[in-house]
Amino acid sequence: MNTQRKTGGGSGRKNRTNRAWVARHLDDPYVKLAQKHGYRSRAAFKLLEIDRRDALLRRGMTIVDLGSAPGAWSQVLRERLARPGSQAGIDGRIVAVDLLPMDPIPDVEFLQGDIREAETLERLESMLGAAPVDLVISDMAPNLSGIAAADAARMSDLAELAIDFAVRHLKDEGALLVKCFHGSGYSQIVEAFRRHFAEVQVRKPEASRSASAETYLLGRRPRRVRPSAPDAAATDGAGQQRATRLP
Repeated sequence: MNTQRKTGGGSGRKNRTNRAWVARHLDDPYVKLAQKHGYRSRAAFKLLEIDRRDALLRRGMTIVDLGSAPGAWSQVLRERLARPGSQAGIDGRIVAVDLLPMDPIPDVEFLQGDIREAETLERLESMLGAAPVDLVISDMAPNLSGIAAADAARMSDLAELAIDFAVRHLKDEGALLVKCFHGSGYSQIVEAFRRHFAEVQVRKPEASRSASAETYLLGRRPRRVRPSAPDAAATDGAGQQRATRLP
């Protein structure tokens, strides 16, 4: 009888929490904007804001979208790569990957699979062929368990996977944008970016909820060989040191 009361109370609290989340979600201005503009989620505005600041997207690019479902970022990519005027299609290429299914988006090549598995990675690399990539974006996040150490490890694994893929496939002037979370393991992800990119920047779009620990790391110009020290500097052709900007 006590167990039933406790269970019922917990269920009630959970239901109240769910109702509160739904209410906040429906009142969210970015949710309303996403519905107005036909985006599949509010995440579209995070990428749009980062692109306005950093000019990441332009026609002619080859872009890989990791963790693409439900497809809001791929929608933005297609808009940015669309040919001008009445011309059909895109100028460039978009390859999207996710463990979950994603409804088709015109001109976006979709691969369903777990990017952590060698088979999916091989299929993705086969799709890309020998063509180098201009930009890799990753909105991947693990299913959170509530255990901080375990969740941080899963997030770090996904970030490192994106870094490894990007370093191997990006052009010399290419870039990687990855979602991560402040907290346990965050500094290690930043250090991994510093080891592998000549320039590293932190971005917190306004469309990312203020209460969320979510943030984005942007790495430019991948290093092909890991430096001996995990600093954030690179040298240019004249041997001058070029410091990473990390606001």
